[in-house]
Amino acid sequence: MRRHADTPYRLRVRGRSVAWIPPLLLLLGITVVDRNTSGEFRIISWIVLVPGIAAAICGVRGTAVFAGLALITYVEVDASWPHQYQTGIPDFILVAVGGVLATLACAVRVRGDLRMLHMRDIAETTRRTVLRPLPTPWAGLDHAAVYLAADSEARVGGDFYDIQPGPHGTRVLLGDVQGKGLPAVETAAALLGTFRESAYHEASLSVVAERLEVRMGRHRQYLADLGEALGGDPARGMERFATAVLVAFPPPGSPGGHVDVVNFGHEPPLVAGPDGVRLLPPGAGLPLGLGALATTTTTTTNTTAETNTTGIPPVHRVPLTPDETLLLVTDGVTEARDGDGVFFPLHERVALAIATDPGFTDPRLLVELVRDGTLRHCGGHLADDTTIFAVRLTRPVHPTHRAQPTHPSPQ
Repeated sequence: MRRHADTPYRLRVRGRSVAWIPPLLLLLGITVVDRNTSGEFRIISWIVLVPGIAAAICGVRGTAVFAGLALITYVEVDASWPHQYQTGIPDFILVAVGGVLATLACAVRVRGDLRMLHMRDIAETTRRTVLRPLPTPWAGLDHAAVYLAADSEARVGGDFYDIQPGPHGTRVLLGDVQGKGLPAVETAAALLGTFRESAYHEASLSVVAERLEVRMGRHRQYLADLGEALGGDPARGMERFATAVLVAFPPPGSPGGHVDVVNFGHEPPLVAGPDGVRLLPPGAGLPLGLGALATTTTTTTNTTAETNTTGIPPVHRVPLTPDETLLLVTDGVTEARDGDGVFFPLHERVALAIATDPGFTDPRLLVELVRDGTLRHCGGHLADDTTIFAVRLTRPVHPTHRAQPTHPSPQ
C-alpha cells in the first residue's frame, strides 16, 4: 500500500505521528500568554501562526482542524476581555483568512509531495533497471557495491556495473558514461544490455569487448541521427563515449589464479590482499565509442599474441588469488577533492587500512572504507557520480541455498 504523500515529513515517535504537537503547543501558549498580559499588549492575533505551522508539517485535514481551532479560540479568548481591549473584527478576519490560506498552501504542498514521490518511484525503477539487484554471493563471486549519485534527487546517472555468469566464466563490467542526466543513463543501459548478452554467449573476452565497442558506435550514430531529425546538432551525439573495465574470471574446473582484463581508458583496478595493494595495468585503450581512432592493438593470452586493427584494447592476464579482492571505482572516487584541491589518495588509504587490519579485504568492508573515506575527503560534496565495486572469488553457493539479492546503496 502506498504511503500518503506527506507521511515522510510528519514528525514520528515509535511510528506514530506527533506532527500535531507543535501547532497545538503554540495554540495553547498564545492563549495562556494572552490571558496573562495587560489589555494594552494583546497577542491573541498571533494565533494566525498556528495553521501556518500546521501547513508545514501536518496534512490537509490536520491543517484545516487547526485553522478552525485557531478561529474558535480567537473568538472565545477575545470575547472574554472587556470591550475596550478586544481586537475585534479586523483581527478576526486576519485569523480566518490566514487559516484558509494555510489550508490551501498545505494542499499545494501535499500535491508537490505526491509528485516528488512519483518521480522518486520512477528514478528508483530506472536505477533498478540499469543497476539490477545482484545475488550475493553469485557465480562464484562475493561482491559489494555502493553507488553515490552526484544528483541526490536523480539517484542514478552514467555510472554502471554488472556481473554476468555464463558457460565461459563470470564476466564483470564497470564503466562511466561521459556526461550526466538521462542521456548518460540511456547510454549506460544500452551498454549493459549488450554486456549481459555477449558476456554469456561469447567465449572470447576480446569478442565481448568488440561487441561493446560496436554497440557504443551504434548508439552514438543513433543519437546523431536523432539530433539531426529533431533539428539539433548531430555532432553532439557523436561526442558521447564511456570508459569501462571488463574483467573475466575463468569458469569452474579450469586453471585459475588469474583474471583477464580489458581496460577502455578507465581507472585501473586495485587488487587488495593480505600482502598489500597493487595496481593493475593502466588503461592503454581508448574509451568505448572512440575505438575508430586507434590503429592496432595486441591481444595476449598466456604466451600467445594476436594483432588486429579493430581498435579494441589488449586483453591483459593478471594473477589474482582467492584471498585477493578486486576493487573497481569510477572517477568520482579518484577525482574527489578536499578544500585544498587535493585528490583522494585511494591507493594509500586502502593500503594503510589493510596493513592495519587485513580484514578490510572483505568486499563489503572495503567498499564501506572507500565510501566513507571519499565522503570525508570531499566533505560530502560529490562533483561526479561515484561507484565503488569490489569482487573476489568465493566458494560456490550450494544449489539449495537461496541467496538474497543485494542493492547498491544510494547516498
